[in-house]
Amino acid sequence: MKNSLQPTLRERLARLDQMPSIPVALLPLLRSLEQPLDRLEMQEIVDLILQDGSLAAQCLHLVNSPLFGQWQTVDSIRGAVALLGMQRMRDIAVSCSVLKLMPNNSADFDPVVFWEHSLACALVCRHFAQRVGFSDPRKAYLSGLLHDIGIVAHLWIEPKGFQAALRLARTEGLPLHQAEQTVLGQTHCETGKIVAVRWRLNPDLAAVVGCHHEPASTDTHRGLVAIVSLSDLLCRMNGLGYGYVEQQQVSFAEEPCLAFLVKEYPSLKIFDWARFTFEVEAYLEEVQRVVALTYSIAR
Repeated sequence: MKNSLQPTLRERLARLDQMPSIPVALLPLLRSLEQPLDRLEMQEIVDLILQDGSLAAQCLHLVNSPLFGQWQTVDSIRGAVALLGMQRMRDIAVSCSVLKLMPNNSADFDPVVFWEHSLACALVCRHFAQRVGFSDPRKAYLSGLLHDIGIVAHLWIEPKGFQAALRLARTEGLPLHQAEQTVLGQTHCETGKIVAVRWRLNPDLAAVVGCHHEPASTDTHRGLVAIVSLSDLLCRMNGLGYGYVEQQQVSFAEEPCLAFLVKEYPSLKIFDWARFTFEVEAYLEEVQRVVALTYSIAR
């Protein structure tokens, strides 16, 4: 039986009439990420971040956290850009901007949990991309950060339906996207793809947002989509998912998208998943601590 929520959901998505205002700095920062560094001025990035006082405070908090490995305290955005470089600082600013998209009343869905998952996935994506030799680890970080924007859209346009899906997922231990399909008739991947197109995100980011739970469903950017898919799964299986335990057995060596990656990156044939999981555990622990502190600044 076709879910009765689906036509309403699609209609509201077409208008995006209840989505939040995009944080003033986010889209310019995303556009800047697509430009070569030699075309950007440091002051341009500094000014974008300083447009929003809470964003600037969050950025400085992250810059000075162990996640970014600084050995000296940074007390200004300009100093942070000078120390970390424009590329790293843009990553941090985009990370903090994504948090500001969440509604205040998040339908029983803890925004801290969402941001823990998003930031953890971004960091794991970058580390995984570096390990396999992916050409642009920076893009992998951004893709991991933005892969779940469809959840944000669901929280704004169908909070009661999303809450019912989340309740089903928790009760049955289901992956969230499966519960969304049952209750809403549409997953956060499908919803996110509509948002990505509306925001005019680059095609590779749109592919990640729309296909990270079904990497085989895209014929383009499959390497990046597969990296995000596996990183997302790794985070969820290690306690940084959506606030509950998924009841499923996972063998990364048998994941379908890994076969594609192995063809492109032969080193994965002897990839040590156990060691890789151990390497990222430190990330995951630190992400939880830093996000909790940083989120308190946002509110």
